[in-house]
Amino acid sequence: MKKLLLSLAAIFVAVSAQAGSYPDISRDDLKKAIAANEVVVIDVNGTASYNDGHIPGAINFVAVQEDFAAKLPADKGALIVAYCGSPKCGAYARAADAATKLGYTNVKHYSEGIKGWKAAGEPTQKAE
Repeated sequence: MKKLLLSLAAIFVAVSAQAGSYPDISRDDLKKAIAANEVVVIDVNGTASYNDGHIPGAINFVAVQEDFAAKLPADKGALIVAYCGSPKCGAYARAADAATKLGYTNVKHYSEGIKGWKAAGEPTQKAE
């Protein structure tokens, strides 16, 4: 019985890590990673929202999802941060899951989303 419970626990942990269970990154830590050029930020809000204003340097997931792997660094341990609209939005998991399936191991979620970023007075970048 103990072996069965341990096996089930191991399976649960593995599935959780693969299916939308990503640690949050704070705004301050994300800003530091952006300033140090140590992160790939992925916007999952859709093209209209992306064009209207996104976290500077973020990739428009909707526009690149067919060639997503080519937009990510070769280092599978690189920091990848996905975000969507707000803490209540779960769309970020599409990009986070895609990165995880490609073998990336340091995938995080900026849960405040673009609404939180803007509400904090942080700068945004519009699509060119």
